[in-house]
Amino acid sequence: MTGGASFIGSHLVDALLARGAHVHVVDDLTSGRLENIEAHLKNRRITFVEADLREPGVTRAAMKGIQVVFHLAADHGGRGYVDLHQAGPASNLFLDGLVFWEAVKAGVEKVVYASSGCVYPNYMQTDPQKEIYLVEDDVKPPHDADNMYGWAKLMAELTLQAYHREHKLGAASLRYFTVYGPRGVENHAVIAMIARAFIGQNPFDVWGNGMQIRNWTYVDDIVSGTILAAEKINDGTAVNLGTMERVRVIDAARMVLEFSGHKAEIRLRPDMPTGPVNRVADNKLAKKLLGWEPKMAFRDGLRKTMDWYAATHQQEKVRGVLEKMLTAR
Repeated sequence: MTGGASFIGSHLVDALLARGAHVHVVDDLTSGRLENIEAHLKNRRITFVEADLREPGVTRAAMKGIQVVFHLAADHGGRGYVDLHQAGPASNLFLDGLVFWEAVKAGVEKVVYASSGCVYPNYMQTDPQKEIYLVEDDVKPPHDADNMYGWAKLMAELTLQAYHREHKLGAASLRYFTVYGPRGVENHAVIAMIARAFIGQNPFDVWGNGMQIRNWTYVDDIVSGTILAAEKINDGTAVNLGTMERVRVIDAARMVLEFSGHKAEIRLRPDMPTGPVNRVADNKLAKKLLGWEPKMAFRDGLRKTMDWYAATHQQEKVRGVLEKMLTAR
């Protein structure tokens, strides 16, 4: 697995091990954290290489003897990073192409790719008053992906489909929608809001005008859908993994304040990156092809995530890194 020490990747490692898989992880730890897989390393349940897959020879060595590649490694971050940094995510074009090509050369049976809701056209997501659910077939010309990060994800999906047709590589792409949960980091909106309440921020910042709509999806649901796709999709089909709950950012912030007991004035920040204002997945295809549907309601998942954050973080350390993390990897 690439990116196996990351937030989502480490949860996927847990689930694969629980199913009896032999897991090899490659991660350069720029955004992944060794602590996420530390117990498995101590118990020698996984093998691990700290390396950048873009460096010469690393990816070729990583593919030897591998049956299925779960490709989660990427130069990525939250909305602040995606909007303000283009060169880093642009390198995903090279990274993904290298992983896929070396997988073909090594005789890998299947690549399961972590794509994103960022592949959907920006022009479809501009009106928060409309009840829009993004359907897989909406990704078609004229393409209008979300920044370089979205374009790289889109190109990777198309590459995998071409490799399936011409090289018979098994493939599946999963379009993740706004994932949150334990082990998440502060550059993503939900964890950022939890962190603000945790350190007692007042006024409590909310980026944009608060009317942006998202469908935050709990990490365990994302992992279960990813494994089902590995089992059931082989032809490069891209599938949405996301809830169909429509949650406004302002309402999520109010939930965080409610659950934390923190009394603060909400300060809207329209000067900060906000991204599309209406991004919610249609998950009917995942139900049809995978038998998958999300099990965690946002309110319940938020409580679980807040409990984890409070139990694993120290206020002074969070205060010291929060502002930097909001726009960093």
